[in-house]
Amino acid sequence: MITTLNAAASTMLATEVIGNANTTFEYIATDSRKIIHPSSTLFFALNGNNSNGHKYIDELYDYGIRAFVIQEELANYYDDACYVRVQNSMQALQMLARAHRTLFTLPVVGITGSNGKTIVKEWLYQLMQADKNIVRSPKSYNSQLGVPLSVWGINSTHQLALFEAGISTMGEMQKLQQILQPTQGIITNIGDAHSENFESLDVKAAQKLVLFNNCNELYYCKDYTAIHQQISSVQNFDTTKLYTWSKKTKANLQIGHITKTEDSTTIQGVYDNTFIQIIIPFADDASIENAITCWLYLLCNGYDNEIIKHRMLELTPVEMRLELKDGINNCTLINDSYNSDLGSLAIALDFLNQQKQHPKKTLVLSDIQQSKQTPHELYTQVSALIKNKNINRLIGVGTAITAHAHLFDVEKSFYNSTQDLLRNGVAQLFNNETLLLKGARSFEFESIAKQLQQKAHETVLEINLNAVQYNYNFYKKMLAPHVKIMAMVKAFSYGNGGFEIANLLHYQHVDYLAVAYADEGVELRNAGINIPIMVMNPDAVGFDAMLTHNLEPEIYSFRILDALIVAIKQRGIKEPIGIHLELETGMNRLGFDGDQLPNLIVKLKNNRQYLVVKSIFSHFVGSDEPSLDYYSKKQIALFDTLSTQLMHTLPNVPLRHFCNSSAIGKFANAHFDMIRLGIGLYGISSNVYEQQQLQPVSSLKTIISQLKNVKQDQSIGYSRKGVVERNSLIATIPIGYADGLPRKLSNGVGHVVIHGTKAPIVGNVCMDMCMIDVTDIKGVQEGDEVIVFGKGQSVYEQAHAMNTIPYEVLTSVSRRVKRVYYHE
Repeated sequence: MITTLNAAASTMLATEVIGNANTTFEYIATDSRKIIHPSSTLFFALNGNNSNGHKYIDELYDYGIRAFVIQEELANYYDDACYVRVQNSMQALQMLARAHRTLFTLPVVGITGSNGKTIVKEWLYQLMQADKNIVRSPKSYNSQLGVPLSVWGINSTHQLALFEAGISTMGEMQKLQQILQPTQGIITNIGDAHSENFESLDVKAAQKLVLFNNCNELYYCKDYTAIHQQISSVQNFDTTKLYTWSKKTKANLQIGHITKTEDSTTIQGVYDNTFIQIIIPFADDASIENAITCWLYLLCNGYDNEIIKHRMLELTPVEMRLELKDGINNCTLINDSYNSDLGSLAIALDFLNQQKQHPKKTLVLSDIQQSKQTPHELYTQVSALIKNKNINRLIGVGTAITAHAHLFDVEKSFYNSTQDLLRNGVAQLFNNETLLLKGARSFEFESIAKQLQQKAHETVLEINLNAVQYNYNFYKKMLAPHVKIMAMVKAFSYGNGGFEIANLLHYQHVDYLAVAYADEGVELRNAGINIPIMVMNPDAVGFDAMLTHNLEPEIYSFRILDALIVAIKQRGIKEPIGIHLELETGMNRLGFDGDQLPNLIVKLKNNRQYLVVKSIFSHFVGSDEPSLDYYSKKQIALFDTLSTQLMHTLPNVPLRHFCNSSAIGKFANAHFDMIRLGIGLYGISSNVYEQQQLQPVSSLKTIISQLKNVKQDQSIGYSRKGVVERNSLIATIPIGYADGLPRKLSNGVGHVVIHGTKAPIVGNVCMDMCMIDVTDIKGVQEGDEVIVFGKGQSVYEQAHAMNTIPYEVLTSVSRRVKRVYYHE
């Protein structure tokens, strides 16, 4: 919807409008990295714990944005831009969305609950999109920020809105209710998720039900006592029509027998005194509950059960994550082959644009089947999206997109079906590029992914990029605004993958990266990472590569300093090279001692045309050990004294940094100008509170290759080290010490997790496999998932069993183990 800044300023209670108030906009944005239509976008500069949107205004102006909502004074105002000043940018965004919502009279379904919000929303969309033009929250946009962004998406063509609302503290839901103003409400369930800020389950239920004040209709399961009692006791719902389902008591939809098979479930029920049933292609309890909620909503809104029954069979999984994998021919593969609509396409293209390991980006896109637009309107929008996201090549699959090939002004090719594409040999089509597979479920793009994915054995290390981002922001919240972050991506990012982690951090505007050796830095530069990189263990042999690729060496001795100066002179470099000075404060490993500073100062002064000191730092001896806090404080004082002495002699003001992950929360006085975030980034902390807050990043998984019945007193594996004391069921799994599972875990020292239950390792761990005892675990089959560490067994637990530290566990995972990265 196109509107003027003048009208928006009035709605947002602006204190000042600078520039042309008649400037128009159609889109709104809060993330500088996800803007598609800059010339018609209003950017809200939000201030949060993790970032300040005002920092990116110059960059956004260069990109083409001319309309801004600000709450801070800017150093520079552009003459041809317009600025709306408000007291609080977030509140202004919410006010604008609230006013936008009042312009429409369509039914708005507000969905909340502890779990299942996104699944219910997406399934309702799948079940009704053939009949109505539906607007819905992108993915799980259900927060104080996500809800107003979702509501702005309503336009006059929409016939139904499906929006999620989630809360984590008291009082939040009232704001969301005022923005959404739902006419119908669904509460999926109530549970312990995000309960830390609520006194009880009853209080939490009451807070969630605030969303439905003034709702005409409310749909819920009576079997959740906290929900039902709150609804029954609150006068706000006296005029609300209540529609319920239950397995236990009388309800609008009375659930009877539920019969599960391996991959489907038959659900029987009684509605309006009529026996009915549906079959869903899922067998887990959560999916059954979510499907029943959707069933209730459809029945009560006039859908015939025969239509419901047919559509329930076609429900598809709601994939909440994008997987990043190594592909053939030096390609990187992003697989999002479960659904295809404009909203999810935009999100997937954002993720594609984050990838910098290849210069070329290719989209493989099927017909978009979930749209009420005319095909010409739809593919015109898709073409604009592809152009604005700077996609280099499009491969269209399907008759509809093929018929509109003329709309796409990029390198392109089209196929009428997935089979046509496969017959042309997909392996020959791609080389040294990043591929996004984005297809509707019916096109079965899994068959394309199977041919493009690099072959590897069945042991994988799954890395959750969302968790890395969460952990990064967790520590960032502890810092003063001026304190920068250097992220440690050495040792293949602690085993989690160098480029992929560095690329994510680049996208998060991290200030510095640190690697151990020059070749690690060169690899990142070759993959397109252009932020500053410090090399912590430089040597004279690597200086040529460092100077070529603009890598900044740590300097810890006169020997290495002299060698660098010689290398700079030999190359005839005109601009000073950035260096990082390490001071010795008690580790007695590397660094300049205090009595060496006078000579160091002279050396630096005499070589200012060659060198510029970017930072000064040191290392804690034991910041993770409370018994050494006294020593850490001495180190901090010594570092402050030595670094101050050094800084007084330099022509520039370098950054100072001392804190590693375990020191960030403990020694705020030692944050100085920058901190070094290492193991904490990957979800590991020695602090109990921090460990509870951090999200695990890595999961090492494999499968059961074979099951054997082994009789009592028989031995298992090499050297007959494992002997079973009873008739046992033994599973062989394809992971051994060459993969990073050490022999220390042999003979019951180590365990793995199957079906949520720990199974001991039996006999010696072999090079490529090991054996585990699964006698006491029911229903075990060949091909079942096995977790070495991850859910059910943490990295800490495995480290404890090995009598070592988590660093060693993570960095020991071999590079031959395939890394699979996913982004939810």
